[in-house]
Amino acid sequence: MFNSIFDTSTAGLEIPSALIAALVALALGMVLAFTHAKTTQTTKGMMVTLAVLPVLVMAVMIMINGNLGTSIAILGAFSLIRFRSIAGRAKDLLAVFAAMMIGLACGMGHVLFGAVVMAIYVVAVVLFSYTRILEPDRHERVLKIVIPEDLDYEEVFNDIFKKYTSRAHLVRMKTMNMGSLYKLTYDVKIKNGVKEKDFLDEIRVKNCNLKVLLSEPCCEEEI
Repeated sequence: MFNSIFDTSTAGLEIPSALIAALVALALGMVLAFTHAKTTQTTKGMMVTLAVLPVLVMAVMIMINGNLGTSIAILGAFSLIRFRSIAGRAKDLLAVFAAMMIGLACGMGHVLFGAVVMAIYVVAVVLFSYTRILEPDRHERVLKIVIPEDLDYEEVFNDIFKKYTSRAHLVRMKTMNMGSLYKLTYDVKIKNGVKEKDFLDEIRVKNCNLKVLLSEPCCEEEI
């Protein structure tokens, strides 16, 4: 069912088959870019990359033409590619990997297989992006508190945690400003119906109005 469109019985590559593979790779890349734009915040540069990358990977696969040594060399070249100056988000990396999959499938002539996998990918991404499936618990938070060195951090926040959280666990502590300050990092689970502003205000009263940061686990920032 997923046979290659390339005729392996001939020595060369037929131009019509190569054009079909290239057009399918470009079309699937555009579908990928459009899906990525609809399910996450992105840039035009990223969309162009996702649309064109399958065609380039397809061309590389055709040039390899089953040569094992060349395949290893190309794999090493792919490992050196950097699509952004900073590490991309998880969805960006997933989309780039999907684009490479399309190019590999089309480069081997398995355009129908690439289209089927792409359709499954689009359905899965849209489903997971617009529903609560696989959504993490929104009450899970990372709490970072800066306190003066003379404050007893082991018990000073216990009453606040009992009032506003169902779980609070100290996971990290380090000194700041030549030991005059401590930064505490807690994993906390906020109770239902709690106003986060009230929670932070009571902490600020205890820590002498020094810095406090409440964030989701995936969006930790330094203070």
